[in-house]
Amino acid sequence: MLNRKIDNYLEFFYKNSSKALLVTGARQTGKSFSIRHFGMTHFESLIEINFIEMPDAADIIAHAKDTKDMLMRLSALTNRPLIEGKTLFFFDEVQECLSLVTAIKFLVEEGSYRYIMSGSLLGVELNDLRSEPVGYMDVVEMFPLDLEEFFWALGLNRNVLEETKSAYRQKNPIEGFIHEKLMELFRLYLIVGGMPAVVQKYIDTNNLQDVLAEQQAIIRLYKRDIAKYDRNHKLYIEEIFDMIPPELNAKNKRFILKNLNENMKFSRYENSFIWLKDAGVALPVYNVDEPTIPLLLSRSRNLFKLFQNDIGLLTCQFSNGIQLRLLKNEKGINFGSVYENVVAQELRAHGFELYYFNSKKQGELDFVIELGGKVVPIEVKSGKDYQRHSALNNVLSNEDYEIEEAVVFCNDNLSQSDRVLYLPIYMVAFLEKPSLPPLTYSVDLTGLK
Repeated sequence: MLNRKIDNYLEFFYKNSSKALLVTGARQTGKSFSIRHFGMTHFESLIEINFIEMPDAADIIAHAKDTKDMLMRLSALTNRPLIEGKTLFFFDEVQECLSLVTAIKFLVEEGSYRYIMSGSLLGVELNDLRSEPVGYMDVVEMFPLDLEEFFWALGLNRNVLEETKSAYRQKNPIEGFIHEKLMELFRLYLIVGGMPAVVQKYIDTNNLQDVLAEQQAIIRLYKRDIAKYDRNHKLYIEEIFDMIPPELNAKNKRFILKNLNENMKFSRYENSFIWLKDAGVALPVYNVDEPTIPLLLSRSRNLFKLFQNDIGLLTCQFSNGIQLRLLKNEKGINFGSVYENVVAQELRAHGFELYYFNSKKQGELDFVIELGGKVVPIEVKSGKDYQRHSALNNVLSNEDYEIEEAVVFCNDNLSQSDRVLYLPIYMVAFLEKPSLPPLTYSVDLTGLK
């Protein structure tokens, strides 16, 4: 069984909150499996209702008169026992019964049982909700296996990972043998990616042809979703989806609309881009005018790069034979786009909003993030000349930006030069937001009461 970080999250959530939980994320990221495993190991009774497999269930629930009636109807849909305080209801494919999401408030208030929901394309479907149960439901997004989870899955010794994390925190290079092995595992991640079914297929067979077949099946599933859920824009959406690999290989990696249609304006295509983002299929990285806090205020809405939600699916969409060439670390391949895709999905999985900076005078930075209340520029280098970065130098020398440190991800071991920290590309797995302490503030009303 694949160990996922969300397993600990679910355990913590249900120990410390009485709310319901909604798990969002793209198809095939392992939502249902993780929820099912959690329910079976932490509750005496797990009741799973899948609204695609049980299409009548949505209509039965939608016509409930009140909470008591809804619980009676739910009990009729299962032969599992309802044990007060020890039962978890798992509503899967909940996008087929959005009335349940709006009604979850009343089930939580009633308090007899616990609730968790999940499904496909929730980011798309939930935009249509008239009201959300604020205060009664939390939302967590699930992603494909990140790089650290992939290392776990392949059986990398946890002590080795902890040693590598310690080197990252202390800004020390790691032992050369470990570095080379982690680079080898990283290149394998470029091919396999993080979709649980694909990772499991690799673990079971070590056959890259089987891995490729599994990835192609997921891509076909995504395209069926496109055709099913947005009939008005499906041609635009599929065209954009298919253009992600060639656009990432372009010089500036930005989407250029004339490559889609010479006469088309962004406003016509905007909903299609948003659909891919909300479905979790693609990761947009928006341009900012200035690398200053807060980045959101200088974001450009219609200038962005678009990455795949999973690096394995991206390499699957490239031409045949790239897998072996990646494993052999052949120098003739443009590794830049696949390296950047890994960084984009790692940053997003770790809770960062994705931005990049581009200026005619100063050049382009691959990513800029907010970390600890400061802007951190990030460059991703796949070649030997990783210490050449004119745009980064220009930004660092601009006193208006007040940049304290920049990061360059590369193939070499950890080193530092002035304000630039050079990290081996696999250390992107350790770049996370710090945990924030509780923020409390009390007002002194002495003399005013």
